[in-house]
Amino acid sequence: MHRPSPAPTGLVPILATPFTSDGRLDLPSLRSLVEFQIRCGVDGLAVFGMASEGFALTRAERSVILREVRTIVGPDLPLVAGVNATSTVTAVELAAEAVESGADHLMVLPPYLTVPSSQQIPEFFADVAAEAGAPIMVQDAPGVTGVSIAVEQIVKLATVPEIASVKVEAPPTPVKIADVAAAAPEDFAVLGGQNAQDLIEEYDNGAVGTMPACEFSDHLRVILDDLAAGRRADARAGFARLQPLIRLGVRPGQAWAVHKEVLLRRGIINSARVRLPARPLDSVTRTALDEVLAELAMFPQKR
Repeated sequence: MHRPSPAPTGLVPILATPFTSDGRLDLPSLRSLVEFQIRCGVDGLAVFGMASEGFALTRAERSVILREVRTIVGPDLPLVAGVNATSTVTAVELAAEAVESGADHLMVLPPYLTVPSSQQIPEFFADVAAEAGAPIMVQDAPGVTGVSIAVEQIVKLATVPEIASVKVEAPPTPVKIADVAAAAPEDFAVLGGQNAQDLIEEYDNGAVGTMPACEFSDHLRVILDDLAAGRRADARAGFARLQPLIRLGVRPGQAWAVHKEVLLRRGIINSARVRLPARPLDSVTRTALDEVLAELAMFPQKR
């Protein structure tokens, strides 16, 4: 079996989508955000994931975002585009548009409006992979889609040459990652998601990458470097300090507002505006975020 290109590994943050205060796409803030990620030393970038408000973007905006990010990062940094569609034909269409706009890899959710049967799930991914024009990452996120992808199905999909990786977001993620990593081909990449809530344990059990939100990439870079260098105590201490912010970043309905508020306060984007049905911060979460950021000393970044 030959895969067309290696899957992205390491630190691959999901970019937020910056909007102006009146809700339009904010390209200067997008550039600032991407340049911040590059300074952090990320191993790749992803757009249109859960943290991107991809559900609120037009097809034209998706194309503009991808082309802009591709231009900023150049040809060498892996660029992953999320494909969140409701059928095989619409997934293939979104995939083709993403590849045309500069995506190297496609992170594909199963259909979720009408939940596919267990027999249809592998058929869907195999059909999309055959038509997509770029390597596929299976996004296993049952909490969002209501679609459960069994370990056995992922392992079977791993034998499809065009399917290069999986992002496991089915809790407990370390357990499922261990099961998939043990049974899948050696060159099939297993990555963690869920905002890096179980980052160290995921790596301990076979993950080769993580795809969190993008507001603390500099902190995660240090943790991953410490882990790789065998400085486990330092990695665990850094991870423990980051946990309160990670937890705030997965609050239902408010995660997008949390990501953007942090980016705004760090001087990376110009507005924390979100689009419906995402919700702005409430006073309780804002107070908690104030305390967490003060403890982390997340000072503004120079652009």
